[in-house]
Amino acid sequence: MRVAIYCGSKTGNNPIYAEKAKELGAFLAKNDLDIVYGGSNQGLMGIVANAVLENNGKVIGVMPNFLQWKEVTHGQITELHYVSTMHERKCKMLELADLLIALPGGAGTMDEFFDVVTLSQIGQHQKMVCLYNINEYYRLLKLQLEYMVNEGFMLQEQYESIFIVQNPEELLKIIRRNNK
Repeated sequence: MRVAIYCGSKTGNNPIYAEKAKELGAFLAKNDLDIVYGGSNQGLMGIVANAVLENNGKVIGVMPNFLQWKEVTHGQITELHYVSTMHERKCKMLELADLLIALPGGAGTMDEFFDVVTLSQIGQHQKMVCLYNINEYYRLLKLQLEYMVNEGFMLQEQYESIFIVQNPEELLKIIRRNNK
């Protein structure tokens, strides 16, 4: 099984983000879950990838040609796909992954998250979509999603299809429950 990881190319201001990203990467590898991610060796992206590799997991990167120097492509990953655009990156990651999880990140991470949520809502995939709520990073987004439901812009069942997890064990329970 492959997990698409959406996350920052920066580590953020609080060291807990890097610590928990490393913990998640190691946990995924130890549970035979490979990752698909943006292909960078920087920020949370690089930390998760390195943790997976250090624990003998498989790491598949998807890197737009024009970003390979800016984000510094990870040289030790298992497999690397080059694409032309950010849109192609998102499509390739969705194609290669069995489930999708967003760690803390910036606008790019939000773009990837909302893209897969929207595609799920219009029936373009049936893959699990998760938010990894490190340090309550997604607390306000959760409130916004609830507000969208309350105001009639998102269906309750669409909201409920987004899993918000606090730790790797919770993620694994959800994966197992949904793959029966």
